[in-house]
Amino acid sequence: MALSSIAALPVQAQVAFPSKSLKIVVPNAAGGAADITARTVAQKLSEALGQSVVVENKPSAGGIVAGEMVARAEPDGHTLLLISSGSAVSAALFKSLPFDTVKDFTPVSKLASFDLVIAVAENGRFKNLAELLAYARANPGKLNIGTPQIGTTQNLAAELFVSSAGLTAQIVPFNGTPPVITALRGGEIDAMVEILGPLMPQIQSKALRPVALLSEKRSPVLPDVPAVKEAGGNLSQFNVTSWNGLSVPAKTPRDVVQRLSREMQTILAMPEVKKRLLELSLYAQGSTPEQAADLLNQDIRRWTEVIAKSKIEKH
Repeated sequence: MALSSIAALPVQAQVAFPSKSLKIVVPNAAGGAADITARTVAQKLSEALGQSVVVENKPSAGGIVAGEMVARAEPDGHTLLLISSGSAVSAALFKSLPFDTVKDFTPVSKLASFDLVIAVAENGRFKNLAELLAYARANPGKLNIGTPQIGTTQNLAAELFVSSAGLTAQIVPFNGTPPVITALRGGEIDAMVEILGPLMPQIQSKALRPVALLSEKRSPVLPDVPAVKEAGGNLSQFNVTSWNGLSVPAKTPRDVVQRLSREMQTILAMPEVKKRLLELSLYAQGSTPEQAADLLNQDIRRWTEVIAKSKIEKH
């Protein structure tokens, strides 16, 4: 019996991947940049692997629900987690999480990088960033800036913007991107910080007005919109960009991780995928597992320093 068990081991090790449908768990609500990116690559990954790839949205503060779900999943490559700069933010911002952002997951590949933007209602009181800053300084505590839920890159970027500019303002978190847009258009909040892609339809239809990008330079998509750093003063060094990627449970076999990474790099190099993501102001960028891990670790260190320097309270 022992011999038969030993003889079976090589066969078990060679079980084909994938052997069933895959799931990408997204820690954000449907309709945002993370969700759009995941659905774009899921379709191509399904074609490449010959299995269905389902996107499941599990929004929660800090991505805790999605992270815990994937951390506890079978480490066989069939359950993936969409990670992002928000994952690094959570590792730095939360006093404790039910998982270790670094030790409990193995990054597979970077997917895309993208700009964040400060937007106001087209018919609102502000026409540009200078007017917004002037109002906030003249009316401490009265400016309300909406973001997706606490622990997202957008949320912390808004906190960083306010502290860097030396403002006293209210950051108002919502459960996803659509509710923030609704609140801004309805006059419940004065401005919002969000990833550019999901706001483009609102910007193009003249419902929302972008007043500044949070990245280091202007976007080719909106060449007339200044970067925050152009405001000068305390904001002259301001630079926040966002990214997302995929990871799997930590004990996933290395060959499976490598297979998924190769597929992602191939998919993200496809002209139609690059075009689709660029239409959403997302810049497709695949990577090796090692490069994705380095990016995550660098961002965790960066946001930890930012939180400490800005004296942002940990949750």
